[in-house]
This record gives sequence, structure tokens and C-alpha cells, in this order.
Amino acid sequence: MHTEYAQRRQRLMAKIGSGVAIFCSAPPAVNHADVEYNYRQDSDFYYLTGFTEPDAVAVFVPNHEEHKFILFVRPRNPEAEVWTGYRAGLEGAKEKYGADIAYDISELDQKLPQYLEKSDPLYYTFGRDQELNLKIIQHYQKLLFSYPKRGTGPTAIANASLLLASLRQIKSVYELEKVRKAIEISVEAHNQAFHSSRPLVFEYEIQAEMEHHFRKSGAMGVAYPSIVASGINSCILHYVDNNAQMHDGDLLLIDAGCCYDYYNADITRTFPVGGKFTTEQKIIYELVLEAQLAAIAEVKPNHPYNHSYDVAVKVITQGLLDLGILAGELDKLIEEKKYRPFFMHGIGHWLGLDVHDVGVYKLGETWQNLEENMIITMEPGIYIAPNAKAEEGQPEIHDRWKGIGIRIEDDVLVTATGNEVLTRGVPKSIAAMEK
Repeated sequence: MHTEYAQRRQRLMAKIGSGVAIFCSAPPAVNHADVEYNYRQDSDFYYLTGFTEPDAVAVFVPNHEEHKFILFVRPRNPEAEVWTGYRAGLEGAKEKYGADIAYDISELDQKLPQYLEKSDPLYYTFGRDQELNLKIIQHYQKLLFSYPKRGTGPTAIANASLLLASLRQIKSVYELEKVRKAIEISVEAHNQAFHSSRPLVFEYEIQAEMEHHFRKSGAMGVAYPSIVASGINSCILHYVDNNAQMHDGDLLLIDAGCCYDYYNADITRTFPVGGKFTTEQKIIYELVLEAQLAAIAEVKPNHPYNHSYDVAVKVITQGLLDLGILAGELDKLIEEKKYRPFFMHGIGHWLGLDVHDVGVYKLGETWQNLEENMIITMEPGIYIAPNAKAEEGQPEIHDRWKGIGIRIEDDVLVTATGNEVLTRGVPKSIAAMEK
């Protein structure tokens, strides 16, 4: 593992050049009434260090003679460790995590200037740690004030996370192994949920079964709060109550995935609780599936990110037009975004250490091109709320369509020649979705 993280740091430092980059750990987990809550390391910090403790700062200085990777960490404290777990300490920061030198976090103010005074620019992301934000600004201002006398030091501050985002977007072999494992576990859980779902079962029972499988299989837990939405709840995009009882005739939309060694899966399937789609449910399902397959076909190297969204919008708008849910001329409906009441979100997002992973989608008017070893979700949907009302100039929405919410989501890897649907282990054909 030293090699994987060392390679990441080398790629970062090649981009830093004569500058210096500072990354901080995530804030400590909330501790309320002597209850210790799970801590989750900041993804940028973890990506570069593998270090999972709070109260830490990493500094990268490519042009320093001796110390190019510096860690400021909590020292060992046997009394504290009895309560909250073992610490790596200063020696562990060097031996286990590969730091050239490690300091007590309390020495940050004292030691940091020596790594800033000959470096330019300074890369840092202003985040939730207001105390550290202020320290960085103070050191920067002090060095800037003395710059005329020395002729060295940072003259500009740039966003460190943006610097790292382009590196994190392209997944290494190691990272792909972790994502594939998270997906493998999540696929198994989705397939189990499909067979366990039936009328009179509660949504939370399905949630519990899936999350039990996540942990039993070695995952850290959920990648995000599980969505198990039956009936009209399927029209709520981020429904997480998961407390309704399912009935024959309901659809069940499950959006759930696990986190394995910090890497995430994100899968959605929608199917009939009673085993058979109604006529209307089947029509909408087929339309969403058609849009998704068309969107996935656009996932290939050198294709702009927005191509998938554009083709999905065209399929969905044409379908709603054919069904009489929309009326008008196709291109004008798309231009005026008349599909938005029914398909109100994007086509997907980057996936990796974060569920909605880092990386730009658009720079100015230019969309990001897809590149080999990027991972993106493809998740079109149609949601016709139970109280849906027609927009001005559009036909009234017939009751037969109301209360239908369908989303289909897969995780897709960009390959050298096209794409690989990593989540193909969960079926999605009409035949497969019926029992």
C-alpha cells in the first residue's frame, strides 16, 4: 500500500512544481454525551496518505531538500487510546504512512513557515476548519509582507482540491479493485432485496436486509443513506424514511450501495412489489430503460459528458410526447425544458472515494470529455407525482400515470474503446423485473 499512496503523491507533486500544498483531515466526529460516533476521513486527505485519524495536516513540498511529504499528527497517548483507540503517533506516521518527517500537530504554527518560505504558489482548500483557515491566511500574509526582502515565498493561493480532482477522476488498478468489490457486495444485496420484496413487507425490512449484507460482507457500511421507496414514495428523489408497508400494485425503488475501504457503489433498481407491472408502470419503465441504454451508449473516451444527458432527455421527452403527457414540437419542448417536472435531475455523477466524486463537469461553455478509467453513474428517471399538475399549455395529466416513480442507475467505467457496466450483475430487463 505504501507504493499506491506514494505514486499518488508523486503525481500530485509533479503538478505542484515549485509550490506547496496543504491538506487537512476531516473534523473530528461529533461526540455527544460521551458517545463516540464513527469518524470518516476527508477523501482528499485519505487519497494522498491513507491516514484515518483526525487532527492531522499533510504538507507536500516538492522542492524541499529533505522533507517533501510532512505529516502533523496527534502524538501517542496511552491514556487517551484506552478510550478512543490506538494512534499512529509520530513514528507510525513515518513508518506506516511514509512521511519524510512527522511533527506533533501542536507544532504546526512553529514548523509550517519553513516549508512555505521558498515555495510558490500555495495550494490549500478553505474548508470547515476555521481555525486552520485563519492560520494559513496569517502565514501567507506574513510571508507576503516580507517577500520584497527575500524574493521567495507564496504570492498566490490556489485551490488544492481542484488540483487533485483531475488525478482522482482517473482510477488506478488498485482503486478499480476496491470499486469492483463495493459493487460486487451491493449487487448481491440488490438481488437479495428483489427476492425478499413482497406485499405487506415494510420498506425498512428490505433496508435492514441489504445493510446487514453490506456489513457481513466486509463493507464499512452504506455509501449513502439507503432509499427504499414504495408506491408514491418512489416519486420522492431522496426519500429515506423507509417506514411504509408495501402493497400489491406498488413499485419499489431501491437506491442503495455500500462503501468498501472508502470506495463506493451506487445502484438503483425499480420493480413491482407484487411481481407484475401494471400497464402504465410497464410503459414508463420501458421508457426509462430505453433512455438509460441510449445514455450508456454515449459513454466512451473523448465523448463530452453532456452527450448522455442529451440523448436521455430526447428519448424521455419523445416518450412523454407519444403518451400525451406532453404536447408540442419535440425540439421546442426540449429547449423549454418541459420534461423537467418529470425528469428533474442530471444523468449521473462521478463515482469513487465520494459517492458524488470530485471532478468538473464543465469548464465555461466546454463540457468535460470522458477519459479511460473514469467512473460515472447513469441514472435517468421519470417521476409523476400523485399530485402532479400540468404546466400552462400542456395537457392535463391523467390519473392513471400519477404516483409512478422509476429510476434505473448503473455504475459505468470508461474503457479504452467504450464502456463497461460494472453493475450489470443486477438485472433490469422487463422480464427480469417481474416475478
